[in-house]
Amino acid sequence: MSECRVLVVDADAARAETLAAILRFIDYQPVVVTSTAELDLAERRQKEWVAVMLGREDDWEALTRFLGWLRRDAYHPPVLASPRLQERLIESFGLDRSACFAIDHPVKYAALNDLLRRAGMLQAQREPAAPSIGPTGNSVAIRRVRRMLEQVAPHDSTVLITGESGTGKEVAARAIHEQSGRRNRPFVAVNCGAIPSELLESELFGHEKGAFTGAITARRGRFEMADGGTLFLDEIGDMSLHMQVKILRVLQERTYERVGSSRSVHCDVRIIAATHRNLEDAIVKGMFREDLYYRLNVFPVEMPPLRERLEDLPLLITDLLASLDRDGHGKVGISAEAVHALRAYHWPGNVRELSNLVERLAVLYPHAEVTAADLPSRYRGALGGAVMPVPAVFEAAPLPVAAAGPLAGAAQPSQLPTDGLNLKDHIEAIEVSLIRQALERAGGVVAHAAKLLDMRRTTLVEKLRKYGLHREVVIERETLSA
Repeated sequence: MSECRVLVVDADAARAETLAAILRFIDYQPVVVTSTAELDLAERRQKEWVAVMLGREDDWEALTRFLGWLRRDAYHPPVLASPRLQERLIESFGLDRSACFAIDHPVKYAALNDLLRRAGMLQAQREPAAPSIGPTGNSVAIRRVRRMLEQVAPHDSTVLITGESGTGKEVAARAIHEQSGRRNRPFVAVNCGAIPSELLESELFGHEKGAFTGAITARRGRFEMADGGTLFLDEIGDMSLHMQVKILRVLQERTYERVGSSRSVHCDVRIIAATHRNLEDAIVKGMFREDLYYRLNVFPVEMPPLRERLEDLPLLITDLLASLDRDGHGKVGISAEAVHALRAYHWPGNVRELSNLVERLAVLYPHAEVTAADLPSRYRGALGGAVMPVPAVFEAAPLPVAAAGPLAGAAQPSQLPTDGLNLKDHIEAIEVSLIRQALERAGGVVAHAAKLLDMRRTTLVEKLRKYGLHREVVIERETLSA
């Protein structure tokens, strides 16, 4: 039953024994210790724990070491603690809120069973995925994308991949090619927005000797290079109307002519196109041909922005670090505390921005572990990279209630850093933090959290989707069906 082990840390022997009895009753195997100081030999078995239940700890130094060790592992077991202790673990030690659950005492077995079920599901989602072709991640959105790529890969259907810049559209295109019958033939990519329109025709179709000034020899085009394989037309929304007509003809007739030639050449090429633009809006503005749009949009795939799948951050970072190591940048680690800080960032540049950040950190901190304090200020956001000290006695008195008034309980403006900050990202980080606190206090019920935030339920649902928090609402389905 190693997969059902739960670590119980509590200096209150009577309470620990009660918890152990409840755990056995619901078919979990408790491992009870009175202090985290007893865990020196058990640390290497932490992957076997479904969850860690933290009660009273009398050894402050041992608890500090234990929580610091947990924080270093992005995939540490979820922690169950009293609501007061839960907030201190998050605010003072930087543990990820999604992996810290609040539980009331005395514990009821039904509530505990539900929390452990959630902990098990979270562990399954956070566990590094087996190597797979396509975008990295275990989120619902990415699993859906990978499934679509697998479904369309065996067919020669034209695919249109949409999404914001930096979301990994070329990664998706290569995944289709690698899972298709054309995988042993070339995959040729061309960025239609990076090549001047007067040169794009020659780049795609090739040219004959003397076709234009400077054409001193004949040259093959990308269509000819990709014969039998896949041609990836990236940023096709930036293509001129003149070239759109020629691409439409190739899609319809599967033939083309080199520049300076009148001889038609047959092409056996699968077309995958991608764009960050809204092509339907471009059609209305007269910037994109409607007939070409419908030729391309046979099988649409939309890549989700990173802010809507923040649960994939640890896996993406692990994948990027491994890639840098293979490329000779050396090993570098990013602490779970830093990953938690990065989850509060809005990621306008998506995975490409994350890749650039990870490479920068690898250059700045070779063979070291990056903490939240080491992150550039814009990525620290509301966290500021600081870790606040925690009182020696965890089960302390409740925090004082703020004085009554129109801003009672509201966060006061912090001092502007000397190097400035991104106000939009800072405000969004605060909004995400408050929404998460409302959800925690409301037990995950969106309607109740909306009341705490004085907003309509539908407005809160939209914000949950915007920030990728809707997957944290684990009991909303039960609420809707009640």
